[in-house]
Amino acid sequence: MWTASTPFAPPGTKLELEEGAAFTPRFNADELITAVTVDDATGEILMLAHMNAEALRRTLESGDVWYFSRSRNELWRKGATSGHTQRLVEMRTDCDQDAVIVRVRQEGPACHTGRRSCFYRRVATGKNGPTLVKD
Repeated sequence: MWTASTPFAPPGTKLELEEGAAFTPRFNADELITAVTVDDATGEILMLAHMNAEALRRTLESGDVWYFSRSRNELWRKGATSGHTQRLVEMRTDCDQDAVIVRVRQEGPACHTGRRSCFYRRVATGKNGPTLVKD
C-alpha cells in the first residue's frame, strides 16, 4: 500500500511519462510543482500555489490539501489558521507531469484577502496601459 514515506515513481521514457499509469511528478529546479486549485462544485479557479514532494504526499494521503509557501519557505495545510479548509476531490496532472489541477471542496473563502477566489481582478487595457479592475 502507498504511504507518505513511499517515494514517487522515477521518471521513465517520454512515452511512459505521457501515456503510462505511474504518477511521476516533475518538480522544477526549486523542487516545486505548480498547483492550480479549482472548486469542484463550480469549476471556478480558486488559487494558484506550489507543492513540494511532501505537500503532494500529504495531500494524497490525508485528503487535506497542503502547499509549500515560497515566501515563508514552509509547508502549510490550507485552512490550518483560517479554518477555510480544502478537501481533495480529485487531482489531475498534465501531459508532462509538471503541473497539477487540484479539485477541492472549499470551506469559506480561498483567498487570504477574504475573497472566494484569489483571481478577483481583471486586467483591462486602455489608452493609458493596463489597469486592474475588481469584479
